[in-house]
Amino acid sequence: MRTVHILILFTGILFLSSCVSVKQFTDVQDKLKEATSENERLKQTNMRLETTNTELKSENRQLKEKNEDLNSRLEEALYESNVQKQKNAGLKVDIQNLNRQLDILKTGSSSEIEQLLEELQTARRDLNARGDRLLEAEKELEDRNARLIELQNVLAQKDQAVKELKEKVMNALTGFTNKGLTVHEKNGKVYVSMDEKLLFKTGQWSVDPNGQRALRDLSQLLAENTDINIMVEGHTDNVPMHGSGEVKDNWDLSVMRATAVTKILTQNVQLDPERIIAAGRSEYVPLTVNETAEGRQMNRRTEIILTPKLDELLEILEAN
Repeated sequence: MRTVHILILFTGILFLSSCVSVKQFTDVQDKLKEATSENERLKQTNMRLETTNTELKSENRQLKEKNEDLNSRLEEALYESNVQKQKNAGLKVDIQNLNRQLDILKTGSSSEIEQLLEELQTARRDLNARGDRLLEAEKELEDRNARLIELQNVLAQKDQAVKELKEKVMNALTGFTNKGLTVHEKNGKVYVSMDEKLLFKTGQWSVDPNGQRALRDLSQLLAENTDINIMVEGHTDNVPMHGSGEVKDNWDLSVMRATAVTKILTQNVQLDPERIIAAGRSEYVPLTVNETAEGRQMNRRTEIILTPKLDELLEILEAN
Protein backbone atom coordinates (compact mmCIF):
# COMPACT_ATOMS: atom_id res chain seq x y z
CA MET A 1 0.00 0.00 0.00
CA ARG A 2 2.89 2.37 0.82
CA THR A 3 4.41 1.60 -2.58
CA VAL A 4 1.19 2.63 -4.38
CA HIS A 5 1.12 6.01 -2.59
CA ILE A 6 4.70 6.68 -3.59
CA LEU A 7 3.92 5.91 -7.23
CA ILE A 8 0.88 8.22 -7.19
CA LEU A 9 2.94 11.05 -5.65
CA PHE A 10 5.76 10.58 -8.17
CA THR A 11 3.26 10.58 -11.05
CA GLY A 12 1.71 13.86 -9.79
CA ILE A 13 5.11 15.54 -9.59
CA LEU A 14 5.92 14.51 -13.15
CA PHE A 15 2.52 15.81 -14.31
CA LEU A 16 3.02 19.20 -12.66
CA SER A 17 6.54 19.52 -14.10
CA SER A 18 5.21 18.76 -17.58
CA CYS A 19 2.50 21.47 -17.26
CA VAL A 20 5.05 24.14 -16.31
CA SER A 21 7.29 23.31 -19.30
CA VAL A 22 4.37 23.48 -21.75
CA LYS A 23 3.30 26.92 -20.44
CA GLN A 24 6.79 28.34 -20.81
CA PHE A 25 7.05 26.88 -24.27
CA THR A 26 3.72 28.48 -25.24
CA ASP A 27 4.95 31.87 -23.93
CA VAL A 28 8.06 31.52 -26.05
CA GLN A 29 6.00 30.80 -29.13
CA ASP A 30 3.73 33.81 -28.49
CA LYS A 31 6.67 36.15 -28.08
CA LEU A 32 8.31 34.73 -31.18
CA LYS A 33 5.12 35.39 -33.18
CA GLU A 34 5.04 38.94 -31.77
CA ALA A 35 8.66 39.52 -32.84
CA THR A 36 7.91 38.14 -36.30
CA SER A 37 4.88 40.44 -36.60
CA GLU A 38 7.01 43.38 -35.46
CA ASN A 39 9.59 42.52 -38.13
CA GLU A 40 6.87 42.43 -40.80
CA ARG A 41 5.61 45.85 -39.74
CA LEU A 42 9.12 47.22 -40.02
CA LYS A 43 9.46 45.73 -43.51
CA GLN A 44 6.28 47.56 -44.53
CA THR A 45 7.72 50.77 -43.08
CA ASN A 46 10.85 50.18 -45.17
CA MET A 47 8.71 49.72 -48.29
CA ARG A 48 6.92 53.02 -47.62
CA LEU A 49 10.28 54.71 -47.11
CA GLU A 50 11.59 53.35 -50.41
CA THR A 51 8.43 54.54 -52.20
CA THR A 52 8.78 58.02 -50.66
CA ASN A 53 12.44 58.11 -51.68
CA THR A 54 11.63 57.17 -55.30
CA GLU A 55 9.00 59.92 -55.53
CA LEU A 56 11.46 62.41 -54.03
CA LYS A 57 14.12 61.57 -56.61
CA SER A 58 11.61 61.94 -59.46
CA GLU A 59 10.29 65.30 -58.26
CA ASN A 60 13.71 66.88 -57.77
CA ARG A 61 15.73 65.52 -60.74
CA GLN A 62 15.71 68.94 -62.40
CA LEU A 63 17.27 70.52 -59.31
CA LYS A 64 20.20 68.13 -59.23
CA GLU A 65 22.83 70.55 -60.54
CA LYS A 66 21.65 73.47 -58.42
CA ASN A 67 21.23 71.45 -55.25
CA GLU A 68 24.24 69.14 -55.16
CA ASP A 69 24.73 69.69 -51.47
CA LEU A 70 21.13 68.83 -50.61
CA ASN A 71 21.17 65.79 -52.87
CA SER A 72 24.39 64.61 -51.20
CA ARG A 73 22.73 64.75 -47.80
CA LEU A 74 19.68 63.00 -49.19
CA GLU A 75 21.90 60.20 -50.48
CA GLU A 76 23.39 59.88 -47.01
CA ALA A 77 19.93 59.43 -45.57
CA LEU A 78 19.17 56.81 -48.21
CA TYR A 79 22.40 55.07 -47.34
CA GLU A 80 21.38 55.00 -43.68
CA SER A 81 18.02 53.56 -44.71
CA ASN A 82 19.71 50.79 -46.68
CA VAL A 83 21.99 50.05 -43.75
CA GLN A 84 18.99 49.73 -41.48
CA LYS A 85 17.31 47.43 -43.99
CA GLN A 86 20.40 45.22 -44.11
CA LYS A 87 20.47 45.10 -40.32
CA ASN A 88 16.83 44.09 -40.31
CA ALA A 89 17.65 41.25 -42.72
CA GLY A 90 20.36 40.14 -40.31
CA LEU A 91 17.89 40.29 -37.45
CA LYS A 92 15.51 38.09 -39.42
CA VAL A 93 18.28 35.50 -39.72
CA ASP A 94 18.84 35.76 -35.96
CA ILE A 95 15.15 35.06 -35.36
CA GLN A 96 15.31 32.05 -37.65
CA ASN A 97 18.27 30.78 -35.67
CA LEU A 98 16.29 31.25 -32.48
CA ASN A 99 13.46 29.26 -34.00
CA ARG A 100 15.84 26.42 -34.68
CA GLN A 101 17.17 26.63 -31.15
CA LEU A 102 13.62 26.57 -29.85
CA ASP A 103 12.96 23.37 -31.76
CA ILE A 104 16.06 21.84 -30.23
CA LEU A 105 15.05 22.95 -26.75
CA LYS A 106 11.55 21.55 -26.86
CA THR A 107 12.78 18.67 -24.73
CA GLY A 108 15.42 20.77 -22.93
CA SER A 109 15.64 22.13 -19.41
CA SER A 110 13.94 25.21 -17.91
CA SER A 111 17.27 27.07 -17.65
CA GLU A 112 17.89 26.67 -21.40
CA ILE A 113 14.38 27.95 -22.17
CA GLU A 114 14.94 30.98 -19.90
CA GLN A 115 18.16 31.76 -21.73
CA LEU A 116 16.34 31.53 -25.04
CA LEU A 117 13.64 33.90 -23.77
CA GLU A 118 16.27 36.39 -22.71
CA GLU A 119 17.89 36.27 -26.16
CA LEU A 120 14.49 36.75 -27.76
CA GLN A 121 13.78 39.78 -25.57
CA THR A 122 17.12 41.26 -26.54
CA ALA A 123 16.36 40.74 -30.23
CA ARG A 124 12.98 42.38 -29.77
CA ARG A 125 14.47 45.45 -28.08
CA ASP A 126 17.01 45.75 -30.88
CA LEU A 127 14.24 45.51 -33.45
CA ASN A 128 12.26 48.28 -31.74
CA ALA A 129 15.33 50.51 -31.58
CA ARG A 130 15.98 50.04 -35.29
CA GLY A 131 12.36 50.76 -36.03
CA ASP A 132 12.66 54.07 -34.18
CA ARG A 133 15.73 54.98 -36.21
CA LEU A 134 13.90 54.20 -39.43
CA LEU A 135 11.03 56.45 -38.41
CA GLU A 136 13.52 59.24 -37.70
CA ALA A 137 15.09 58.73 -41.13
CA GLU A 138 11.65 58.88 -42.73
CA LYS A 139 10.88 62.13 -40.91
CA GLU A 140 14.21 63.60 -42.04
CA LEU A 141 13.44 62.68 -45.65
CA GLU A 142 10.07 64.39 -45.38
CA ASP A 143 11.70 67.54 -43.98
CA ARG A 144 14.29 67.61 -46.75
CA ASN A 145 11.59 67.10 -49.35
CA ALA A 146 9.74 70.10 -47.96
CA ARG A 147 12.92 72.20 -48.13
CA LEU A 148 13.59 71.09 -51.71
CA ILE A 149 10.07 72.04 -52.72
CA GLU A 150 10.59 75.43 -51.10
CA LEU A 151 13.86 75.83 -53.00
CA GLN A 152 12.15 74.83 -56.25
CA ASN A 153 9.49 77.50 -55.71
CA VAL A 154 12.14 80.16 -55.06
CA LEU A 155 14.04 79.16 -58.20
CA ALA A 156 10.84 79.35 -60.23
CA GLN A 157 10.19 82.83 -58.84
CA LYS A 158 13.75 83.85 -59.74
CA ASP A 159 13.38 82.56 -63.32
CA GLN A 160 10.11 84.45 -63.67
CA ALA A 161 11.76 87.60 -62.32
CA VAL A 162 14.54 87.29 -64.93
CA LYS A 163 11.99 86.95 -67.75
CA GLU A 164 10.04 89.95 -66.53
CA LEU A 165 13.25 91.97 -66.19
CA LYS A 166 14.25 91.13 -69.77
CA GLU A 167 10.86 92.32 -71.04
CA LYS A 168 11.14 95.57 -69.08
CA VAL A 169 14.63 96.25 -70.46
CA MET A 170 13.54 95.54 -74.02
CA ASN A 171 10.55 97.85 -73.65
CA ALA A 172 12.67 100.61 -72.14
CA LEU A 173 15.29 100.39 -74.93
CA THR A 174 13.00 99.72 -77.90
CA GLY A 175 14.40 102.65 -79.87
CA PHE A 176 17.94 101.26 -79.73
CA THR A 177 17.44 97.55 -80.50
CA ASN A 178 18.50 97.90 -84.14
CA LYS A 179 21.26 100.41 -83.44
CA GLY A 180 23.92 98.23 -81.84
CA LEU A 181 22.00 97.14 -78.73
CA THR A 182 20.86 93.60 -77.94
CA VAL A 183 19.17 92.09 -74.89
CA HIS A 184 19.37 88.39 -74.06
CA GLU A 185 19.02 86.03 -71.12
CA LYS A 186 21.73 83.56 -70.06
CA ASN A 187 22.36 81.57 -66.87
CA GLY A 188 19.66 83.36 -64.92
CA LYS A 189 20.93 86.84 -65.88
CA VAL A 190 19.87 89.53 -68.34
CA TYR A 191 22.64 90.84 -70.62
CA VAL A 192 22.32 94.29 -72.18
CA SER A 193 25.08 94.31 -74.81
CA MET A 194 26.02 97.60 -76.51
CA ASP A 195 28.29 97.64 -79.54
CA GLU A 196 31.21 100.02 -79.67
CA LYS A 197 29.52 102.00 -82.47
CA LEU A 198 26.61 102.85 -80.15
CA LEU A 199 28.78 104.14 -77.31
CA PHE A 200 32.32 105.05 -78.37
CA LYS A 201 34.56 106.13 -81.18
CA THR A 202 37.36 103.68 -81.96
CA GLY A 203 40.00 103.74 -79.26
CA GLN A 204 38.03 106.28 -77.18
CA TRP A 205 36.11 106.02 -73.92
CA SER A 206 33.90 109.10 -74.00
CA VAL A 207 30.29 107.99 -74.53
CA ASP A 208 28.57 109.37 -77.64
CA PRO A 209 25.31 111.34 -77.20
CA ASN A 210 23.21 108.54 -78.69
CA GLY A 211 24.70 106.05 -76.25
CA GLN A 212 24.14 108.45 -73.37
CA ARG A 213 20.42 108.57 -74.20
CA ALA A 214 20.22 104.77 -74.13
CA LEU A 215 22.06 104.62 -70.81
CA ARG A 216 19.81 107.27 -69.25
CA ASP A 217 16.72 105.30 -70.29
CA LEU A 218 18.21 102.17 -68.78
CA SER A 219 19.24 103.95 -65.57
CA GLN A 220 15.65 105.03 -64.97
CA LEU A 221 14.46 101.44 -65.25
CA LEU A 222 17.22 100.23 -62.93
CA ALA A 223 16.41 102.94 -60.39
CA GLU A 224 12.78 101.79 -60.29
CA ASN A 225 13.77 98.13 -59.78
CA THR A 226 15.89 98.11 -56.65
CA ASP A 227 16.10 94.31 -56.35
CA ILE A 228 18.60 94.03 -59.23
CA ASN A 229 22.39 93.85 -59.00
CA ILE A 230 24.30 95.54 -61.84
CA MET A 231 27.65 94.62 -63.40
CA VAL A 232 29.16 96.79 -66.17
CA GLU A 233 31.84 94.98 -68.22
CA GLY A 234 34.05 96.52 -70.89
CA HIS A 235 35.37 94.28 -73.71
CA THR A 236 37.83 94.83 -76.56
CA ASP A 237 39.08 92.88 -79.55
CA ASN A 238 42.62 91.44 -79.65
CA VAL A 239 44.20 94.26 -81.64
CA PRO A 240 46.85 95.69 -79.29
CA MET A 241 46.45 99.28 -78.20
CA HIS A 242 49.63 101.21 -77.52
CA GLY A 243 48.83 104.44 -75.77
CA SER A 244 51.10 106.88 -74.03
CA GLY A 245 48.57 108.59 -71.75
CA GLU A 246 46.34 107.18 -69.01
CA VAL A 247 45.15 104.40 -71.33
CA LYS A 248 48.09 102.29 -72.47
CA ASP A 249 46.57 98.98 -73.56
CA ASN A 250 43.33 97.02 -74.00
CA TRP A 251 43.04 96.37 -70.28
CA ASP A 252 43.02 100.11 -69.57
CA LEU A 253 40.60 100.78 -72.43
CA SER A 254 38.09 98.15 -71.26
CA VAL A 255 38.19 99.48 -67.69
CA MET A 256 37.84 103.12 -68.76
CA ARG A 257 34.83 102.28 -70.95
CA ALA A 258 33.16 100.34 -68.13
CA THR A 259 33.63 103.21 -65.68
CA ALA A 260 32.47 105.77 -68.27
CA VAL A 261 29.20 103.85 -68.69
CA THR A 262 28.87 103.47 -64.92
CA LYS A 263 29.28 107.22 -64.36
CA ILE A 264 26.47 107.99 -66.81
CA LEU A 265 24.17 105.44 -65.14
CA THR A 266 24.84 106.92 -61.71
CA GLN A 267 24.05 110.46 -62.89
CA ASN A 268 20.53 109.34 -62.01
CA VAL A 269 20.48 110.20 -58.29
CA GLN A 270 17.75 107.62 -57.72
CA LEU A 271 20.14 104.79 -58.72
CA ASP A 272 22.23 103.70 -55.72
CA PRO A 273 25.91 103.43 -56.81
CA GLU A 274 26.41 100.63 -54.29
CA ARG A 275 24.43 98.34 -56.59
CA ILE A 276 26.91 98.70 -59.48
CA ILE A 277 30.25 96.99 -60.17
CA ALA A 278 32.43 98.21 -63.06
CA ALA A 279 34.97 95.78 -64.56
CA GLY A 280 37.29 95.58 -67.56
CA ARG A 281 37.68 92.21 -69.34
CA SER A 282 40.06 93.35 -72.11
CA GLU A 283 40.13 90.88 -75.06
CA TYR A 284 39.73 87.70 -73.01
CA VAL A 285 35.96 87.08 -73.18
CA PRO A 286 35.22 87.37 -76.93
CA LEU A 287 31.86 86.61 -78.47
CA THR A 288 33.50 85.27 -81.63
CA VAL A 289 36.90 84.93 -83.29
CA ASN A 290 38.90 88.07 -84.09
CA GLU A 291 40.06 86.96 -87.56
CA THR A 292 37.55 89.17 -89.40
CA ALA A 293 36.55 92.82 -89.12
CA GLU A 294 32.99 91.78 -88.31
CA GLY A 295 34.19 89.48 -85.53
CA ARG A 296 36.39 92.16 -83.99
CA GLN A 297 33.50 94.63 -84.12
CA MET A 298 31.23 92.18 -82.25
CA ASN A 299 33.88 91.69 -79.58
CA ARG A 300 34.28 95.44 -79.00
CA ARG A 301 31.29 95.91 -76.73
CA THR A 302 30.11 96.93 -73.29
CA GLU A 303 27.81 94.56 -71.40
CA ILE A 304 25.51 95.56 -68.57
CA ILE A 305 24.68 92.36 -66.69
CA LEU A 306 21.55 92.44 -64.55
CA THR A 307 20.97 89.83 -61.83
CA PRO A 308 17.92 89.61 -59.55
CA LYS A 309 18.98 89.53 -55.90
CA LEU A 310 18.96 86.00 -54.54
CA ASP A 311 18.84 86.71 -50.81
CA GLU A 312 15.91 84.36 -50.21
CA LEU A 313 17.55 81.58 -52.22
CA LEU A 314 20.86 81.98 -50.39
CA GLU A 315 19.08 81.85 -47.03
CA ILE A 316 17.50 78.52 -47.96
CA LEU A 317 20.82 77.09 -49.15
CA GLU A 318 22.57 78.22 -45.97
CA ALA A 319 19.81 76.73 -43.82
CA ASN A 320 20.40 73.35 -45.47
